[in-house]
Amino acid sequence: MSPPVPEQLSRTIETLYRSESGRVLATLVRLLGDLDLAEESMHEAFAAALESWPRTGIPDKPRPWLISTARFKAIDAMRRRARSDGAQRDLVAHMESRVKDAPSGNEEIGDEEIDDDRLRLIFTCCHPALSPEGQVALTLREICGLTTEEIARAFLVTPATLAQRIVRAKTRIREASIPYEVPAPQELPERLDAVLQVIYLVFNEGYSAAAGAEVTRAELTGEAIRLGRLLTKLQPEPEVIGLLALMLLQESRRAARTSPTGELILLENQDRSLWNREQIAEGVALVEKALSSRRFGPYTLQAAIAAVHAEAESAAATDWRQIVGLYNQLVRIQPSPVVHLNRAVAIAERDGPEAGLTHIDALLGHGELANYYLAHSARAELYRRLGRTAEARSSYEKALALTQQEPERQFLQQRIRQLK
Repeated sequence: MSPPVPEQLSRTIETLYRSESGRVLATLVRLLGDLDLAEESMHEAFAAALESWPRTGIPDKPRPWLISTARFKAIDAMRRRARSDGAQRDLVAHMESRVKDAPSGNEEIGDEEIDDDRLRLIFTCCHPALSPEGQVALTLREICGLTTEEIARAFLVTPATLAQRIVRAKTRIREASIPYEVPAPQELPERLDAVLQVIYLVFNEGYSAAAGAEVTRAELTGEAIRLGRLLTKLQPEPEVIGLLALMLLQESRRAARTSPTGELILLENQDRSLWNREQIAEGVALVEKALSSRRFGPYTLQAAIAAVHAEAESAAATDWRQIVGLYNQLVRIQPSPVVHLNRAVAIAERDGPEAGLTHIDALLGHGELANYYLAHSARAELYRRLGRTAEARSSYEKALALTQQEPERQFLQQRIRQLK
């Protein structure tokens, strides 16, 4: 029986898993050529770390140690299969020959090589042969390390349904022999939309967590921005640049979005001196570059809206007329219910609460946002401003029943108490 793992070491390994598992997995997929085998051997490597590091100490460079250990675990697994399946023997011999070139626990695989591995895996997970749902689920699971439960919450499906999507996507990759590579330049456009969607969904899960005790998860927003930078280097199209700008501008407000004790702070009440001016400057410059191309799309328009907020010295100085104009363009090319809701909130700021309520009530009447807590929360805010307490309380209570994020719940409960 193994001795118990010291609590501090256990926490260190858990932190390593969250920060490094995506990079380790991507490299293992390249080295092993099999997503399931790579995932299985990676988990075995982390289990081996829990067993051996209490005795040997944490390696100076944990990532290559994990990759090297996982490769040997994979070969052991393949040897076991080869005993009952002769077709595996040649593959095992091939892998054993490659192990001689494997990095040792003291050799670092270059960051550039790791980045290339991750981009290859992203494009594999977003291959057009996979269903859109499978593309998103697989990338969030394999690239970003979100749990099945976290992804299921974000997409309002059961964990069992989400797990089936991942299994089907992996099966499709295997059956279709989808190559683990970055597409050729002529193939990139058809693959880019899915990749951008996945990166932004990762960012959103970090920027506004679907559930839990914290509003933000910095490791996810940071990961999405890093992936956005990689993609910008690979394919500097206007919408790729626009997405990176949007993420930087939204992330620039992170330090001001919650109080020191974790309470949610609305945009209008945030201490703008806490906003990250370096990220704002970079984001604004990227927005201008994307807009100047005249070939921009929804990500660039959302980034332009975020830039107007970022450049306003105060909430009162915000140019809502310009924001409504940008939303008018956005609803023409991306007429989603959430975009219409955001436009309604901007109209309320420009023309008054009653004008905004007219638009929100019409949206709720269509039924698509009936279970979207932010729609009811926005409606409640406008009723509160109008002094219509009963309607405000009813909408706040509907929003409260629909959100699982603890700071959001505390904020809504406080609003309800203030009405009394």
